Amino acid sequence: MQIIEMYLHELGQESETTRNIMASVPEDLYGWRAHEKGMSIGELLGHLSTVMHSMPDVLGGESFDIGDRPPADDPPRDREQVLSDFDAACARATEWVGGLGETADDTWRLYRGEDEMMAMPRAAAIRFFLFNHLYHHRGQLSAYLRAAGAVVPSVYGPTADVNPFEPAEEVVTA
Repeated sequence: MQIIEMYLHELGQESETTRNIMASVPEDLYGWRAHEKGMSIGELLGHLSTVMHSMPDVLGGESFDIGDRPPADDPPRDREQVLSDFDAACARATEWVGGLGETADDTWRLYRGEDEMMAMPRAAAIRFFLFNHLYHHRGQLSAYLRAAGAVVPSVYGPTADVNPFEPAEEVVTA
Protein backbone atom coordinates (compact mmCIF):
# COMPACT_ATOMS: atom_id res chain seq x y z
CA MET A 1 0.00 0.00 0.00
CA GLN A 2 1.41 3.39 -0.94
CA ILE A 3 1.84 6.14 1.64
CA ILE A 4 -1.02 8.22 0.19
CA GLU A 5 -3.48 5.32 0.39
CA MET A 6 -2.31 4.59 3.94
CA TYR A 7 -2.78 8.23 4.91
CA LEU A 8 -6.25 8.35 3.33
CA HIS A 9 -7.29 5.25 5.25
CA GLU A 10 -5.94 6.65 8.51
CA LEU A 11 -7.46 10.05 7.88
CA GLY A 12 -10.90 8.52 7.32
CA GLN A 13 -10.75 6.31 10.37
CA GLU A 14 -9.25 8.86 12.76
CA SER A 15 -11.48 11.69 11.54
CA GLU A 16 -14.52 9.59 12.35
CA THR A 17 -13.21 8.86 15.85
CA THR A 18 -12.40 12.54 16.41
CA ARG A 19 -15.82 13.59 15.12
CA ASN A 20 -17.53 11.18 17.54
CA ILE A 21 -15.71 12.75 20.47
CA MET A 22 -16.47 16.26 19.24
CA ALA A 23 -20.16 15.36 18.85
CA SER A 24 -20.30 14.08 22.42
CA VAL A 25 -19.24 17.36 24.03
CA PRO A 26 -22.14 19.00 25.87
CA GLU A 27 -22.62 22.53 24.55
CA ASP A 28 -22.74 23.93 28.07
CA LEU A 29 -19.06 22.94 28.42
CA TYR A 30 -17.81 24.97 25.45
CA GLY A 31 -16.63 27.71 27.80
CA TRP A 32 -15.02 25.31 30.30
CA ARG A 33 -11.28 25.71 30.72
CA ALA A 34 -8.94 23.34 32.60
CA HIS A 35 -6.51 26.14 33.35
CA GLU A 36 -6.36 29.86 32.68
CA LYS A 37 -3.43 29.37 30.27
CA GLY A 38 -5.20 26.68 28.24
CA MET A 39 -7.85 26.75 25.56
CA SER A 40 -11.48 26.40 26.50
CA ILE A 41 -13.23 23.30 25.24
CA GLY A 42 -14.93 25.43 22.58
CA GLU A 43 -11.58 26.86 21.44
CA LEU A 44 -10.15 23.36 21.35
CA LEU A 45 -13.07 22.15 19.24
CA GLY A 46 -12.46 25.00 16.82
CA HIS A 47 -8.73 24.26 16.73
CA LEU A 48 -9.35 20.63 15.77
CA SER A 49 -11.19 21.86 12.66
CA THR A 50 -8.52 24.46 11.92
CA VAL A 51 -5.77 21.81 12.02
CA MET A 52 -7.58 19.76 9.40
CA HIS A 53 -8.58 22.71 7.25
CA SER A 54 -5.22 24.49 7.21
CA MET A 55 -2.99 21.60 6.17
CA PRO A 56 -3.27 22.18 2.40
CA ASP A 57 -2.27 25.81 2.96
CA VAL A 58 0.54 25.05 5.41
CA LEU A 59 2.01 21.96 3.73
CA GLY A 60 0.97 22.46 0.11
CA GLY A 61 3.84 24.69 -0.96
CA GLU A 62 7.58 24.21 -0.73
CA SER A 63 7.66 25.99 2.63
CA PHE A 64 5.63 27.85 5.20
CA ASP A 65 6.51 30.80 7.42
CA ILE A 66 5.04 30.35 10.87
CA GLY A 67 4.46 34.11 11.00
CA ASP A 68 1.89 33.73 8.20
CA ARG A 69 -0.56 31.84 10.41
CA PRO A 70 -4.03 33.34 10.26
CA PRO A 71 -5.50 34.56 13.54
CA ALA A 72 -7.58 32.04 15.46
CA ASP A 73 -11.24 31.87 14.55
CA ASP A 74 -13.91 32.56 17.13
CA PRO A 75 -14.87 29.40 19.03
CA PRO A 76 -17.85 27.55 17.55
CA ARG A 77 -21.27 28.47 18.88
CA ASP A 78 -22.90 25.06 18.96
CA ARG A 79 -22.57 21.38 18.05
CA GLU A 80 -24.01 21.93 14.57
CA GLN A 81 -21.26 24.43 13.74
CA VAL A 82 -18.57 22.22 15.32
CA LEU A 83 -19.54 19.23 13.20
CA SER A 84 -20.18 21.22 10.02
CA ASP A 85 -16.78 22.94 10.27
CA PHE A 86 -15.01 19.66 11.03
CA ASP A 87 -16.72 17.79 8.19
CA ALA A 88 -15.76 20.52 5.71
CA ALA A 89 -12.19 20.57 7.02
CA CYS A 90 -11.90 16.77 6.75
CA ALA A 91 -13.21 16.84 3.18
CA ARG A 92 -10.65 19.50 2.24
CA ALA A 93 -7.77 17.63 3.90
CA THR A 94 -8.80 14.32 2.34
CA GLU A 95 -9.02 15.81 -1.15
CA TRP A 96 -5.62 17.42 -0.74
CA VAL A 97 -3.90 14.30 0.62
CA GLY A 98 -5.46 12.24 -2.16
CA GLY A 99 -4.01 14.56 -4.80
CA LEU A 100 -0.44 14.69 -3.49
CA GLY A 101 1.09 12.13 -5.84
CA GLU A 102 4.87 12.40 -6.16
CA THR A 103 5.03 15.63 -4.16
CA ALA A 104 4.73 13.56 -0.95
CA ASP A 105 8.48 12.90 -1.24
CA ASP A 106 9.44 16.55 -1.83
CA THR A 107 11.27 18.43 0.91
CA TRP A 108 9.06 20.83 2.81
CA ARG A 109 10.49 23.57 5.05
CA LEU A 110 9.18 25.53 8.00
CA TYR A 111 10.49 29.05 8.55
CA ARG A 112 10.20 31.74 11.17
CA GLY A 113 11.07 34.76 9.08
CA GLU A 114 14.42 33.94 7.50
CA ASP A 115 15.29 31.21 10.03
CA GLU A 116 14.65 27.68 8.86
CA MET A 117 13.13 25.77 11.78
CA MET A 118 12.91 22.37 10.09
CA ALA A 119 13.03 20.56 6.77
CA MET A 120 11.61 17.11 6.05
CA PRO A 121 9.84 15.14 3.34
CA ARG A 122 6.26 16.37 2.92
CA ALA A 123 4.94 12.93 3.94
CA ALA A 124 6.80 13.24 7.26
CA ALA A 125 5.43 16.77 7.72
CA ILE A 126 1.91 15.42 7.14
CA ARG A 127 2.47 12.81 9.86
CA PHE A 128 3.84 15.46 12.23
CA PHE A 129 1.55 18.45 11.59
CA LEU A 130 -1.69 16.76 10.56
CA PHE A 131 -1.96 13.38 12.24
CA ASN A 132 0.13 13.79 15.40
CA HIS A 133 -1.29 17.27 15.96
CA LEU A 134 -4.84 15.94 15.58
CA TYR A 135 -4.20 13.08 18.01
CA HIS A 136 -2.56 15.38 20.55
CA HIS A 137 -5.54 17.71 20.69
CA ARG A 138 -8.08 14.86 20.59
CA GLY A 139 -6.35 13.42 23.67
CA GLN A 140 -6.44 16.84 25.27
CA LEU A 141 -10.17 17.03 24.57
CA SER A 142 -10.71 13.60 26.16
CA ALA A 143 -8.82 14.69 29.27
CA TYR A 144 -10.83 17.93 29.41
CA LEU A 145 -14.07 15.95 29.22
CA ARG A 146 -13.01 13.77 32.15
CA ALA A 147 -11.92 16.76 34.22
CA ALA A 148 -15.19 18.56 33.44
CA GLY A 149 -17.22 15.54 34.57
CA ALA A 150 -18.56 14.65 31.11
CA VAL A 151 -18.76 11.25 29.44
CA VAL A 152 -15.53 10.26 27.69
CA PRO A 153 -16.26 8.31 24.50
CA SER A 154 -14.18 5.42 23.25
CA VAL A 155 -11.15 6.23 21.11
CA TYR A 156 -9.33 2.91 20.67
CA GLY A 157 -11.05 0.93 23.36
CA PRO A 158 -13.02 1.21 26.58
CA THR A 159 -13.14 4.28 28.77
CA ALA A 160 -14.63 4.42 32.24
CA ASP A 161 -17.85 5.51 30.53
CA VAL A 162 -18.04 3.62 27.23
CA ASN A 163 -16.99 0.10 26.31
CA PRO A 164 -17.38 -0.56 22.58
CA PHE A 165 -16.63 -4.25 23.13
CA GLU A 166 -19.69 -4.81 25.31
CA PRO A 167 -23.23 -5.03 23.93
CA ALA A 168 -25.15 -1.78 24.25
CA GLU A 169 -27.51 -1.74 27.20
CA GLU A 170 -31.12 -2.26 26.27
CA VAL A 171 -33.35 0.72 26.69
CA VAL A 172 -36.48 -0.23 28.60
CA THR A 173 -39.58 1.63 27.55
CA ALA A 174 -42.85 1.69 29.44
